[in-house]
Amino acid sequence: MKTKLNELLEFPCSFTYKVMGEAKPELVDEVITVIQRHAPGDYTPSVKPSSKGNYHSVSITINATHIDQIESLYKELGDIESVRMVL
Repeated sequence: MKTKLNELLEFPCSFTYKVMGEAKPELVDEVITVIQRHAPGDYTPSVKPSSKGNYHSVSITINATHIDQIESLYKELGDIESVRMVL
């Protein structure tokens, strides 16, 4: 049985994105720019480097208001050139 994400969430809610991308200085700024378009606010993302330092994991939590916002952010975050994966 498949369950859709919108069936599991009650809005508004906190929703965390984990964005993994190349270890470039602009990665965090690019992630925040995309987030600000859909969920304006004051964000302090958590950044963790990979063991070899080639990639960074950026975790950022937003206050989600509807499922379309969550899905749009997944797509736009994934479209950032240096991003390899969005969880």
